[in-house]
Amino acid sequence: MASRWRDGPRGHSGNPTGGPNTARMPRQQEPVGETGGAVESHRELPRWMRLYFYGMHGVTLDVLLSSVQGFLNHRDPKLVGFSSPYLCIMHSLTHFALEKVYSQKRCFRGRPVVFHLVFYPSVYIGLQILIGNINTLTEHVRVVSGTQLLVHYMMSLYFALVFHRGLSRLQYHRSCAPDCPSELGPEDRVHDRGPLRGLPGFVRFLFFGMQGLLDEVIFTSIFNLVEKSDRSLSGHTSLWSFLMYGSCSFVVEKLYLHLHYSRGWGTWRRLPIYIGFIYAWELSWGLVLRQFGACSWDYSHYPHNFMGLITLLYLPGWACLSLYQDVLSNVLLRVKRTKDVTGLSEENGEVNGLVESKKKLL
Repeated sequence: MASRWRDGPRGHSGNPTGGPNTARMPRQQEPVGETGGAVESHRELPRWMRLYFYGMHGVTLDVLLSSVQGFLNHRDPKLVGFSSPYLCIMHSLTHFALEKVYSQKRCFRGRPVVFHLVFYPSVYIGLQILIGNINTLTEHVRVVSGTQLLVHYMMSLYFALVFHRGLSRLQYHRSCAPDCPSELGPEDRVHDRGPLRGLPGFVRFLFFGMQGLLDEVIFTSIFNLVEKSDRSLSGHTSLWSFLMYGSCSFVVEKLYLHLHYSRGWGTWRRLPIYIGFIYAWELSWGLVLRQFGACSWDYSHYPHNFMGLITLLYLPGWACLSLYQDVLSNVLLRVKRTKDVTGLSEENGEVNGLVESKKKLL
């Protein structure tokens, strides 16, 4: 459980006279989600889901960067990293704003280098510096070092070239039942895009890992508030938790799909199996990490513990997380991905246009 580290994102056409083109109007007027999620449609990821994902993703980056920095400074194999619910909210709002900035990429057609390497990184770095000064809650302006600027710039390239592009290819089907067949008909295709497919296992693993880090940070921040009166709500976790939660939740999701949809088992019948597997998983990871001095939790001072690696004291918490796991699985089953043919064509057109321009100049 989280306190184990206690020690340590319209076109209009038609024939107004009611001519032959009228029958095609619904397809022509169907909204199409643009890159970056700037245009709302019934198929793009809902705003609440994007905000949730932005916050979770931001916390993961906080933990990753701080744990790597701690390892470089202290060579601690526990890989403990830090974040807070405050930062989670700031990441959600900041990346929602960056989503709108990214949608302005169409204003830089023919100049993709200016957008990706100058405009977007400048806005990103400015927002990160602002967040850093707000988070310190002091009267002094926080000075950013050259190394921090370089890290912010590299992160801006990641968001501009990878993150937003990948997120724009995700679609959400509210009416799609979790047990709907994977074969999709023509109506399940997005205009100018390829057929929709479910999220691959690797992406689901990443989602569950990030969710685990968020759970740990929230739990430890509340723990520190209650026990230490830490109003900064600083929370901590270990980078190893990303692998632990990601793999555990991935298997629990498979159990959910099999037991619920194949066997018809109800929630309370599945719950003991979930909890038993979670305890076995935590014990196994603890035994392995302890051999390398990387185990960041110790329950020896808790009642009803076994080898200091698991304790019945956290049984209610694991039960709640198991129930929440079913909710997350149902949501992810409605998220589909598609190859953005239009977006790729536009980007290739921009690159080809630059090449042709250079040839004419030469």
